[in-house]
Amino acid sequence: MKKRLTISLLVLSTILFISCKDENASSKVKKQNINSAKKRDIEISKGSAEIQFDQTEYDFGTVNEGVVVEAKFIVTNPGKTDLLISNVQPSCGCTIPIWPKDPIKPGESSEVLAKFDTSGKPNRQFKTLTLFTNTPRGREILKLRGSVTPKNPAIAK
Repeated sequence: MKKRLTISLLVLSTILFISCKDENASSKVKKQNINSAKKRDIEISKGSAEIQFDQTEYDFGTVNEGVVVEAKFIVTNPGKTDLLISNVQPSCGCTIPIWPKDPIKPGESSEVLAKFDTSGKPNRQFKTLTLFTNTPRGREILKLRGSVTPKNPAIAK
């Protein structure tokens, strides 16, 4: 038992002695990483991107089944850095989102479109679009709602 303890302490002290060399840590830092960090820090100091909408909910009223409803949301970036919308996830496959793939510059606006196919979707409808952004919240929700008059009145409940 003493032998194991002695050997373990010897191995541990050897490892510590070898790892604590008198090397200058700054010599191991790459200049490229320093430049990248400076650029990143400048962007961070500007503040985060922000997002504003002309509306967050679109009520399409009452439409007949089979109509494709188109909703338009105006997105504005009041922040100090570029606004990026990396993805838009609809709540169902019947809603097709179209969003700007390029960054929205500070002070500029763009459009997020949603096309909702009412085929096979009778009665009250509520659909959402989840926007994945580089804002502090990271996610924004847009809503579509309305009523679809069914082709076959027997389906209405």
